[in-house]
Amino acid sequence: MAKQNLWKTTELMPLLKSRGINLSESQVYRLVTSTPERIPAKTFAALCDILDCTPNDLFEPFLEMRAAATANAPKRSEDLGIQPGNPIAQRVRLIAPEDDE
Repeated sequence: MAKQNLWKTTELMPLLKSRGINLSESQVYRLVTSTPERIPAKTFAALCDILDCTPNDLFEPFLEMRAAATANAPKRSEDLGIQPGNPIAQRVRLIAPEDDE
């Protein structure tokens, strides 16, 4: 924001509004000062336009591992062959069970 001479979160509101994004003052504050769990694509695109940056400048993807307490899953990402800072995106395919006719 500083590179675009934006020093207060309230200065971002009219710029977002001009791009069709209507957020409250508190929503814009939280967007800027904390890490959102999700962000609408339209808002994300507006921020890239306003800040004259790419999506990679605004967020860093990461791999979060969660497993049930009873699961026999590796405790460290390295045990899966995943190195910190180099996540691997994979698609999960659901395969329908075959009929035993």
